[in-house]
Amino acid sequence: MKKLFVIAIAFLMSLSLVACNTSTKKEISFKAGTYTAEAFGFNKETPISVEVVTSDSAIESVKVLSHKETDGIGSVAAEKLPQQIVDTQSVDIDIISGATMSSEAIVEAVTLALKQAGVDAKKLVKKESNKKEAQVIDADVLVIGAGGAGLSAAIEAADAGKKVVILEKTAITGGNTTRSTGGMNAAKTVNQDQNTFEEGSSLEKKLETAKEKYPELSELIATVEKQYQDYLANPQGYFDSTELFMLDTLVGGKNVNNPELVKVLVENSAETVEWLKANGADLSSVSSFGGASVKRIHRPVNAEGKTIAVGSYLVPILTEVATKKGVEIIYDAQVTELLVNEGVVVGAKSDTYTVNAKSVVIATGGFGANIEMVTKFKPELKGFVTTNSPAITGDGIVFAQAIGANVVDMDQIQIHPTVEQNSSGLITEGLRGDGAILVNSEGKRFVDEVGTRDAVSAAEVAQPGGFAYLIIDQRMVDSSSVIASYISKGYTVTGETLEDLAKVIEVDAENLKATLETWNQAVEAKNDAEFNRTSFAEKLDTAPYYAIKVAPGVHHTMGGLQINANAEVLNTNGEVIKGLYAAGEVTGGVHGANRLGGNAVADIIVFGRIAGKNAAASAK
Repeated sequence: MKKLFVIAIAFLMSLSLVACNTSTKKEISFKAGTYTAEAFGFNKETPISVEVVTSDSAIESVKVLSHKETDGIGSVAAEKLPQQIVDTQSVDIDIISGATMSSEAIVEAVTLALKQAGVDAKKLVKKESNKKEAQVIDADVLVIGAGGAGLSAAIEAADAGKKVVILEKTAITGGNTTRSTGGMNAAKTVNQDQNTFEEGSSLEKKLETAKEKYPELSELIATVEKQYQDYLANPQGYFDSTELFMLDTLVGGKNVNNPELVKVLVENSAETVEWLKANGADLSSVSSFGGASVKRIHRPVNAEGKTIAVGSYLVPILTEVATKKGVEIIYDAQVTELLVNEGVVVGAKSDTYTVNAKSVVIATGGFGANIEMVTKFKPELKGFVTTNSPAITGDGIVFAQAIGANVVDMDQIQIHPTVEQNSSGLITEGLRGDGAILVNSEGKRFVDEVGTRDAVSAAEVAQPGGFAYLIIDQRMVDSSSVIASYISKGYTVTGETLEDLAKVIEVDAENLKATLETWNQAVEAKNDAEFNRTSFAEKLDTAPYYAIKVAPGVHHTMGGLQINANAEVLNTNGEVIKGLYAAGEVTGGVHGANRLGGNAVADIIVFGRIAGKNAAASAK
């Protein structure tokens, strides 16, 4: 009898659970219709607008109607997330790594639209998507990472007739390259000759500094001095040389750099600008950048002739070129280990894919977004924001070390002086090269704004509060679409007059006015008596005026895998690891103790191409 009673109770309980489940399902009912909603993502002026179509029981479609998110980052979230929401019937989706703010805004907007349909999105039960089945792929060349270095390597390997596969950790190409806002350094280009040489004092200052601090570079210094004197005797075109580029890079890197790698970088830079142009990427605008003696950074411009961010310009072009050449890019495939057979690297594995290859290129970026790894080598950087993509966590360094790869310069981590702290948004060094100045909370200049990044950052940290304001005027805004994007993202504040701006940023108006007056006199005289700045553009005298509050942030990790001039990875005994190549920020040695602005893009493209060519040659 007791047994029957228990069975009866169990039966009644099961009916009750079924009833509860039925009740729950009834609660998640939709008011059929078409609904729109908006939410702000990375762009703080223009919201992301979405349209959600529902039946009485499901989400039928989701569309992003309009947005002005960053090309190649937020735009990818707008492209990919709507279908994820429909497939899973939920807003509990995986966001696009590197496009967090855009992803969250899309989710927020869809949530608001569903609310109009009578649905609490938080109560939607996520429909499990089909689990990816394990796959084995054969390739000639495997590239790990689809940033600038990886895409360049893949294009060169494909041009050599090889079957190329890229395993990319995230859902988009680009990595840190997409976030690059400046340009690419190159010496002795036809684009430089479109400029008038007015940087003699800057060059002479660099030679004096080099002689004083790095006498071991005397031979290189003497070569540059002779080249400069020869130019002055017969000034044709614009003065620059690969030797001066090398000197700038070594002095900027405190001569910690591997000179063999620097030589490769500078000697291949001009030809690489032409290679990019041949592939549809034109970096024809040349200007000044921090740490360079002359105008050397090459930047893209839009149809209006305004400079634009180099990364979001390059990545879509390189992605399209690689795809058209037959490169297979596999997304959401985080590599966890390299495959080795009798000392030769023969592929790699992710959680889903095993790729067998005849050679492998690692192009996974540095570790600037891995705060644990950063503070392991530089404890004093605890608490600093980072400009890096969240995906830049040092994976390639770790799995290469697991097979015996050597690393160098791991404690050389660069902080960038102009980072908007609320968003970790990088403010390009190009603004200072184009004439912007930095003032402290008292409205006063405190540094040569176009000095090396470490020097400017150190000076900034020493100011009251450890921050500064970047001051620009309307003339600069009118010539740069990059600044327009900063305005749209909410980075800037403005004043119709300097007094108005001073009030907004809470600095002494008389100090700010005096600072601008002194600076404009220095520009006119081409002589900065206060801080010996030698790079000048136009006066800051066109209202309205703008300010961006900035402070340093972790930007670039100069250390990484040790490579040789062929981009081959070396083991801890200094020997080549057969079948393994690396390029870009995952490597160490190129930049020394401090990277010059514009050298990262040069590094990834130059060494990416070298790695791709050599990986293809060894894939027999």
